[in-house]
Amino acid sequence: MSFQNPVFIPGPTNMPEALRKACDMPTIDHRSPLFGTILHPCIEGVRTVLKSESAHVFIFPATGTGGWETALTNTLSAGDGVLAARNGMFSHRWIDMCQRHGLDMRIVETPWGQGLPADKYEEILKRDRDHRIKAVLATHNETATGVKSDIAAVRAALDAANHPAMLFVDGVSSIASMDFRFDEWGVDVAVTGSQKGFMLPAGLAIVGFSDKAMKASQGAALPRTFFDINDMAQGYANNGFPYTPPVGLMNGLKLSLDMLREEGLENVFSRHHRIAEGVRRAVSAWGLELCAASPDLYSDTVSAIRTPEGFNATDIVTRAANEYGMAFGVGLGEVAGKVFRIGHLGSLTDAMMLSGLAVAEMVMVDLGLDVKLGSGVAAAQDFYRHGSSSGRKAAA
Repeated sequence: MSFQNPVFIPGPTNMPEALRKACDMPTIDHRSPLFGTILHPCIEGVRTVLKSESAHVFIFPATGTGGWETALTNTLSAGDGVLAARNGMFSHRWIDMCQRHGLDMRIVETPWGQGLPADKYEEILKRDRDHRIKAVLATHNETATGVKSDIAAVRAALDAANHPAMLFVDGVSSIASMDFRFDEWGVDVAVTGSQKGFMLPAGLAIVGFSDKAMKASQGAALPRTFFDINDMAQGYANNGFPYTPPVGLMNGLKLSLDMLREEGLENVFSRHHRIAEGVRRAVSAWGLELCAASPDLYSDTVSAIRTPEGFNATDIVTRAANEYGMAFGVGLGEVAGKVFRIGHLGSLTDAMMLSGLAVAEMVMVDLGLDVKLGSGVAAAQDFYRHGSSSGRKAAA
């Protein structure tokens, strides 16, 4: 693997040099007012990215998995009902965490490649007349399959059932790369991490809580210490954490938020859509298909690409790494060996993406797949060649 080549995994993503340097800073007294000048802009900036006026933002030294645990342990008690669909590896892992915490899971098994079944959610919620279900889990962007689900439709299902359950959304591979509307969608807890759209190293779990979720934290009985949002809130009031904070990563997050604001969130989303659409056109030119079952489900941050029956898709990832020094993502869980994944999120440009597509083509030709060298690159070039202005028009 070469440090000079960009990575095309779904995260961690490529880091701008300015952000890498921002994380590399001298030691400061994290209990001094100086840390507050890093902390509070991060909180406000994340709230802006979530498109929320009132979300309570908490930043923990962890990853998205820690964010999942923060959502559960601060709002629920053992035996509480939780509704979730299993449609990929990351929804599966969140369900597994719930089960380990003694929660009563209602699982909707959903084919991998499909989105969240909001209609089935509504049916189940309407039957739950005693309101034993306390939370509904929703994976906004299933990283294993490249599937984006409709969170507004999940909220509509809750509302149609007139059900008081909280809505928890995993936005780890969507927030700061794809449009996310905390307030409009009625999200109660949103979870993300530093290593995707925020273009930083792994190490920060970033969560947003609604007022309703904050109120639930007062009666939740699942054990928590490290991830206690009330302890964290008290720390914030004194410009600090309840324990030693990851100051360098926080400083990087502060600059990342400045960069996102400077580019403009809508331009960030448009750029991701444009780059993703170029990848999708390349896949079509190769004669291959995406794991996502239909265009309305296509993710703008990761594409999971199906290979022909009997071909081991993992061989593409292995050869790309060993022969060309470039990283792509392997298939996970039910689609292991059946897909390879191209991540197209974070710090990425059209030109960078073309290099990844070119390498993917070379590898597939090397391995004997019926792919014409240059076909996918040409299809992406034809889409990209007018630059960002045409990409914005295409996104609209």
